[in-house]
Amino acid sequence: MWHMTLTITRLAPHVSLPAYGTPGAAAFDLAASADTVVPPHGIALVPTGLVVRVPEGHFLAILARSSTPLKRGLIVANGMGVVDSDYCGPTDEVKIQVLNITDAPVHVATGDRIAQGMVLAAPRVTFIEATTADGPSRGGFGSTGR
Repeated sequence: MWHMTLTITRLAPHVSLPAYGTPGAAAFDLAASADTVVPPHGIALVPTGLVVRVPEGHFLAILARSSTPLKRGLIVANGMGVVDSDYCGPTDEVKIQVLNITDAPVHVATGDRIAQGMVLAAPRVTFIEATTADGPSRGGFGSTGR
């Protein structure tokens, strides 16, 4: 099993460190560091109280926990959050942007596991412009199911 070390700074002593829920979990849980109310059909930033130093060449992906939309009515507002490796200054707190998909306010309490994180490689890409596209056209959305 390959391991990576992340440097994490807690912005307050009560803040929960990220933790894997099971030995086979692919991502680690991130918890709220403060009570937050997400208005109906609204977006809120849920603080984690953490600054994470992601290794160069990688990023921290913020993903929904599988139970959060069903049980809480919250989804990660932009589909997936991205924390870059250079977002690690003293006030660069990781916050989870959530969207409430219900008709009622959703209360997130301090310590609630609200999202999960996974460190992924972020290779630098060199772009080469071509004058024509040389692959076959496939037709777009759902075209492979015809």
